[in-house]
Amino acid sequence: MGALRLPIARAARMKLGQRGWQRKVRAVEQIWMEIERVLRNLKLPYGQVRLYQDGLPVCGREEAIVAELAGAGSRNHRILLDLMARGATLMGTEAWELLKEEYRLAQESLASQGGAGTPAPSAVRSPAAGESILEQRDRFIARRINETLKEGETGILFLGMLHSVERHLSQDIRVIYPCHRR
Repeated sequence: MGALRLPIARAARMKLGQRGWQRKVRAVEQIWMEIERVLRNLKLPYGQVRLYQDGLPVCGREEAIVAELAGAGSRNHRILLDLMARGATLMGTEAWELLKEEYRLAQESLASQGGAGTPAPSAVRSPAAGESILEQRDRFIARRINETLKEGETGILFLGMLHSVERHLSQDIRVIYPCHRR
């Protein structure tokens, strides 16, 4: 969420309290350590691996975006760079229009409620489509994977916990959760 990162973090700290916020930060750190451990132990032919990233638009600038975010300290994007260095192919994953709409809704939500107690922006319904932005994003991500992941290839999808992409994937795609799913 870029520019909204600090206001969202501030709102979360207000809601959770300092101790709750610190617990959340430690839990996220543990998750990333587990993801890194699992990825280190996977024996994959990286030339046949495609990487899909939550929030990464199909735009032709995917590698530059990942490099920029990794440089800004994103652990997730540093992991992507490492996998790319091993030979994996980065794929644009999301529809830019849906990401912009979610960002707009998040801005409105933060502004209208002073940043505290806001619902997850992804859960807000798009008036035009009648389904949540999150659901639309999930469908787009699945369609993108269905169209680009070829037989014999492995896809690695980095995805936030609110997403539910698997039910939209082609039947011939086998899904494995290498880290425990919460």
